[in-house]
Amino acid sequence: MTNPTFSILITTKNRLSDLAFTLGKIQYLLDKKEVVCLICDDGSTDGTASFLQAEYPEIQLIQHSNSQGLIYSRNRLLNMVTTEFAISIDDDLHFVTHNPLEIISYFFIQNPEVGVLGFRIFWNKTEPISTATLEQSIPMQSYAGGAHAFRMKAWRDIPEYPAWFIFYGEENFASYHLFKKRWKIYYLPEVLVNHRVDLKLRKNNSDYVMRSRRALRAGWYLFFMFYPLKKIPRKMAYSLWMQFKNKVFQGDFKALIAIGMALLDLVWNVPRIIKNSNRLTQTQYEEYNQLPEAKLYWQP
Repeated sequence: MTNPTFSILITTKNRLSDLAFTLGKIQYLLDKKEVVCLICDDGSTDGTASFLQAEYPEIQLIQHSNSQGLIYSRNRLLNMVTTEFAISIDDDLHFVTHNPLEIISYFFIQNPEVGVLGFRIFWNKTEPISTATLEQSIPMQSYAGGAHAFRMKAWRDIPEYPAWFIFYGEENFASYHLFKKRWKIYYLPEVLVNHRVDLKLRKNNSDYVMRSRRALRAGWYLFFMFYPLKKIPRKMAYSLWMQFKNKVFQGDFKALIAIGMALLDLVWNVPRIIKNSNRLTQTQYEEYNQLPEAKLYWQP
């Protein structure tokens, strides 16, 4: 029997219809002997666990009776992996490329210094009409949490994600540690995925303030944990100015609420920030910032 080489990891909470659609789309991957699938049901109340147990008994399911957060759930899944590579995808995301495993494994084998591969992501409710691209594989600073592959040797070489971030920022946290350990992160445009999200409508969702708050505070946590001390005041000032200029001064007063709450979170978590800080030297900071930013959005 072939030993599995890939684990597909999915964290979900109360999105049964999205998850069912995704699993249907990737069924051909789940049927492969070299693949195992692990799903964390983070406190769903919509019958997700019952559905998985009935329809996908081969999937390794872990359940939280109460929600522990996305990042905590991702840590649990990654710490259960026994295969050489792990692919993390969101429950509302599926592969458009039909042979992703072969492409991913070939790139990892040919490039032993690469620890993470980020995929080409099309954000839309439907798949793109044209999938062609002229983009090439390039190194990046970071990657998308719900659309990447990890070489597990690299994952075990760094601290696990900070569960107290709850949502957002874990990829950049890992990227700084990977950089300091000399692991590389690469963009792999040959692997195209469809993230079934309408970005324009997301702003009107009821969780807009919560998402904004968590995104802001995660960025600020990372400033204080990894940046050289002399860089932090200017970075914080610029971040705040851009939030006011592009959102608050444009009439987005929900953003003002998110900014205030994120600042309170930053102060509250100072002890954790101090405990987990691992600053880049000035030379490392300059080298890191010479890398292209993570490619998160692709348009055909």
